[in-house]
Formats: sequence, C-alpha cells, structure tokens
Amino acid sequence: MVNTKLSIEGIAKIFKALGHPTRVKIVEHLIKIDSCVCGEIVNIFPFSQSTISQHLKLLKDSGIVHGEIAGPKTCYCIDKDILQKFKNYVQTFNTGKSE
Repeated sequence: MVNTKLSIEGIAKIFKALGHPTRVKIVEHLIKIDSCVCGEIVNIFPFSQSTISQHLKLLKDSGIVHGEIAGPKTCYCIDKDILQKFKNYVQTFNTGKSE
C-alpha cells in the first residue's frame, strides 16, 4: 500500500522549512522552473553561498527539496510527491476535516 499522507513530524518540518522568506522564494523558484537547478541558485539570490547552502539544507531535511550530486555541483529539485502530500494536508484546513 502506498503512503498517501505525511506524518505530523513531516508536516512540522515542512512548515518550519517554509518559515523563512528566502526558503519560500527558493521553493517558488524551483516550482516555477519545473526542473532541477545545478549551482545557479546562489546567482539568483543576493546571499552568500554558505547562506543559500544552509537554506537548502533545511529544505532538503524537510523533504520538500532533494539534491543529487552531478559532478562538482549538486542539482536541487522539488519533490513533487512530498509537495502534493503537503498540499493535500493544507487543504484539510478548508474542510475542517483531519486526514
């Protein structure tokens, strides 16, 4: 059976990861381009490599973003399955029903 829900801990990690404007912007960018980004995230935002790396680490730890090593760079992508599960959870707020 396929797990269609995230754990409460998983939901909390995603909310925490999305609790900073820069991380929200990174996620929005990855969703908008609908592909993986290799190394250019640092060039998009006015922050240092180390700051962007810290934000990406939190996003990866939450599961909403995953990174794959491609040569000397890491390519970052949205995990569409996790994003859909999170979206389904958030939509329960409108119905008043808990999943």
